[in-house]
Amino acid sequence: MSSYVIRKTPGDTAWFRHDRFGMFIHWGLYAMPARHEWIKTREQISEEKYDVYFKYFNPDLYDPREWARQAKAAGMKYVVLTSKHHEGFCMWDSQYTDYKCTNTPAGRDLVKEYVDAFRAEGLRIGFYYSLIDWHHPEYPIDKNHPRRNHPDAREMNKTRDMKKYAKYMRDQVTELLTNYGKIDILWFDFSYPGEPGSDDPLKMGKGKDDWEAEELIATARAIQPDIIIDNRTQIEQDLWTPEQYQPKEWVKDKDGNLVTWEACQTFSGSWGYYRDEQTWKSPEMLIQMLINTVSIGGNLLMNVGPTSRGFIDYRAEAALKTYADWMKYNDRSIYGCTMAEPELLALCPNGCKFTQSEDGKRLYIHLFEYPFQFLELPGFAGKVEYAQFLHDGSELLFQDKVEHFSEGKSQSDNLMVLRLPVVKPPMIVPVVELFLK
Repeated sequence: MSSYVIRKTPGDTAWFRHDRFGMFIHWGLYAMPARHEWIKTREQISEEKYDVYFKYFNPDLYDPREWARQAKAAGMKYVVLTSKHHEGFCMWDSQYTDYKCTNTPAGRDLVKEYVDAFRAEGLRIGFYYSLIDWHHPEYPIDKNHPRRNHPDAREMNKTRDMKKYAKYMRDQVTELLTNYGKIDILWFDFSYPGEPGSDDPLKMGKGKDDWEAEELIATARAIQPDIIIDNRTQIEQDLWTPEQYQPKEWVKDKDGNLVTWEACQTFSGSWGYYRDEQTWKSPEMLIQMLINTVSIGGNLLMNVGPTSRGFIDYRAEAALKTYADWMKYNDRSIYGCTMAEPELLALCPNGCKFTQSEDGKRLYIHLFEYPFQFLELPGFAGKVEYAQFLHDGSELLFQDKVEHFSEGKSQSDNLMVLRLPVVKPPMIVPVVELFLK
């Protein structure tokens, strides 16, 4: 069994650390302008102008069953959908607002269809819920709000009551966690500081006291006791969520304890559908990101931003296919795996990444740089019973303590040498599976 001690949390994270790979879905009205999910505040769009998206939102090609099939094929085991993003638009038939999908030409509960489709494919269900709401009349205008530069912003804030908005959030979270069966993940987003040294309300941020986060979390756990909740309310819970960067080591809490964590990443530079965005990640980068994350004890949550008509665009489909092609043959090096034990990790050769099964019996060598014929593994002599390529289960011959020369001296102590074919197998990253003694 893995020797790593991970910080205990209120929710059930055992399945999460086993499954390792999930799909994030950012979908809302912002898919219509198709130039970033923060467009409302980036361009400081008024409610009146933004309402044109509400008026014409009609995802006539929305087929969540197809989304679910692609996610499953890609090897994803759980999914998190934006039930409400910062724009405040609700993707379900909430009784607490008229600003919802059932009042658009969509005319139906999009969250319900999502839950039913992904659950039918055996994926665990998550809801993203924005703490921020740029539409709600009680949400105070602050530094990130679209109306921050409105000449009457301070006057408008006088009639806004954050406590009423916090109650609105609890009511909506109650709906989401009551009406759709078992929900596995609740992904709140996000707390943010104000400008340093400023007491100007329009330069302030919001945090746990504003969200009444303790009560919000207690509400969620009373309904779904095993649910996993992230720490973006500013209260540490089950899940740490580094965004748009890849940690170099296992994420720790403020006391230095290893935590359950998940890197959330996009296929391109935007979360929502962005028609003209061009920084799409290469197939090599996609596969290496997944391996890198698991190799230091984390999960990877990869995002798709569907179009306003409700389909996943061709570039995102190609990225999902990259994962499908690799995971079909190599998922055993991801599921139920974690960072290799320290004594093995210290022996990892350059150009390789290790993952190890939780029971400690198998070590996986991911060949980022494919060697010519031989892979030398110093310190591995006597540790391995059998070796094979993971993708096809073909044997790899090896020898222990083979004599080799370095700086004119013969050395053989504890060396294991794997013999590899000259031609790299047809995998973006080939994987060697070692059965340990």
